[in-house]
Amino acid sequence: MNESIKNARDIITGYKGRKLRIMEVCGTHTHEIFRLGIRKLLPEQVDLISGPGCPVCVTAVGFIDEAVWLTLEKGCTVCTFGDLIRVPGTEMSLAGARSEGGKIKAVYSPLDAVDFAEKEPQEQVVFLAVGFETTTPSACLAVKTAQKKGLKNFSILTANKTMPNAYNALVGSADAFLYPGHVNAITGNAVCKKLCEDKGVSGVVAGFTAGELLTAMAVTLTLADKGEPFFRNCYPRVVKDEGNIPAQKLIAEVMEPCDSEWRGLGLIPMSGMRLREEYAEFDARKKYRMPKITGRPNPACRCGDVLQGKCKPSDCKVFGKVCTPQHPIGACMVSDEGACSAYYQYSGLV
Repeated sequence: MNESIKNARDIITGYKGRKLRIMEVCGTHTHEIFRLGIRKLLPEQVDLISGPGCPVCVTAVGFIDEAVWLTLEKGCTVCTFGDLIRVPGTEMSLAGARSEGGKIKAVYSPLDAVDFAEKEPQEQVVFLAVGFETTTPSACLAVKTAQKKGLKNFSILTANKTMPNAYNALVGSADAFLYPGHVNAITGNAVCKKLCEDKGVSGVVAGFTAGELLTAMAVTLTLADKGEPFFRNCYPRVVKDEGNIPAQKLIAEVMEPCDSEWRGLGLIPMSGMRLREEYAEFDARKKYRMPKITGRPNPACRCGDVLQGKCKPSDCKVFGKVCTPQHPIGACMVSDEGACSAYYQYSGLV
């Protein structure tokens, strides 16, 4: 075993300090920490809770209803990442819409949707732009590419979100955050440093390998036990203080901040992204004069509480019984990054 990994593991297993609540914000971190057995190393006074770092999970029910409306009422071909197809809306998922004649196409990137629109000019193509700072640049690039190609049959339905104001909404939910390394690779570390300096919010930026996650956890335990706010970048090979400047410029050119609805967290001011007026012709809501659509989540689902760290998936009465990956009630059980999916897959329930 690598010496640094062994040292990190020894720090974790030997921790004798105060009780801590650590939130792994990123859904990929949730799954990797389970898969690698890191949870089993944690002493009983360390509680690891999941946060809102799964883009599919925090997407509001109303967004699914909007997508269903576009395909069933307007006849659009809705292009989306695969996870989103099975997320329940108020009345049905996109899979349900497809069974009723809706045109739903799974793609691997926004540019796939642009290519489809170019090859099928008779189709009105809408890409569902869901994600954080990591995927927003690709949606912006798709819009610019469609504009350059002169495509009139391509648009996007935006649910892009940004993490800074979500962190503010979660202040007090945990003693420290494990920040998502791929987000900080785009944004840089300024927001996390400011949260530490201004509000005493502690956290470390973590990578995704076993060594990187163990190191981040060991650093968190070591610094948290001192009782002072801290921030550390434990993913320096990828995350730089300034972030990815070209990606930041591309986002700023094509999109602008707006208020956004987060599943579980409610409306968070200026936490979303929408197309600027210069690109309004690619905004599906404007193009199709979409009415105001508000969704209603299933009252039996506690996905919102899970995303806020208020409960664990296993605390939900329908978890693993009525709600399973085969028959999900909430988005957290659908997504490959969802906390409920991780608990189900790695807690001996499969």
